[in-house]
Amino acid sequence: MSKDSLLQLLNINGLDGGNLTYTLIIVMLSAALISFLAGELTRNYSQVDKLWSLMPIVYGWISLMYFPSSPRLWIMTVLITFWGLRLSYNFYRKGGYNIIPWKGEEDYRWSILRQNPLLKARWKQALFNLFFISFYQHFLILLFSSPLLFVAVHPENKLSFVDYITAFFMFLFIVIETIADNQLYKFHLQKKKKLAPNGKFTNSLSKGFMVDGLWKIVRHPNFAAEQAIWVSLYFFGVASSNQWLNWTLAGPVLLILLFAGSSEFTEKISESKYPDYSIYKQTVPRFIPFFKKK
Repeated sequence: MSKDSLLQLLNINGLDGGNLTYTLIIVMLSAALISFLAGELTRNYSQVDKLWSLMPIVYGWISLMYFPSSPRLWIMTVLITFWGLRLSYNFYRKGGYNIIPWKGEEDYRWSILRQNPLLKARWKQALFNLFFISFYQHFLILLFSSPLLFVAVHPENKLSFVDYITAFFMFLFIVIETIADNQLYKFHLQKKKKLAPNGKFTNSLSKGFMVDGLWKIVRHPNFAAEQAIWVSLYFFGVASSNQWLNWTLAGPVLLILLFAGSSEFTEKISESKYPDYSIYKQTVPRFIPFFKKK
């Protein structure tokens, strides 16, 4: 596909819009390649996990370098930066980062996934790391960050009520995700006896998995808030273009599908470890409050 045809497909006009598009793509491909090589050399497949909260910040500030006069883009980038720094801190305190960049704790699900008969062969694991873990997930990060690009090249509309309500909800979901992460982190500290019980997670400690706090409302409040954050970002593009549907919707849709599959895999592991988890699934919805279907 030629440069002009790609820009036409994305409805991007102007030299700066085209340069920004290709800059973001080059950054994404470089990060994906580095993640793949680091994962293969260390056998730690959490390399994309380390960058998940950082790449949208990079995309935001690169976009501002090209379009520094857009107030909407400033609001989006500041919110993304707040989200990313907070999530990075949460990842750091769980041991995800190390002074040596490619080290750090690997997400336990990757080691379990490698035991799948379909991925037993080393070359199959390498291909899975290349295409899904590294390149697809980095592409997805760029895709759900793409409202930055869309807003940058559709600057004609001034800030409106839609922008303010979108910013409010995006900030609200970041706060909810923060509360959920803090509750889960403290629960695991108490479960590992690194923190004295404070009575807030009594039921959770007795069952072995989280059922208190926001986990009384949905089974994955942190995952639910994460998806809602990026659905919210999409509406900045709506405000910018007055188009309720545009191509950047693909990002949050694919993210929701990723979390659906990821949470399903996580819950199968939990059901195999904790007898009460199946009962918990029947009484508490997965992502949407008051929606009891699995």
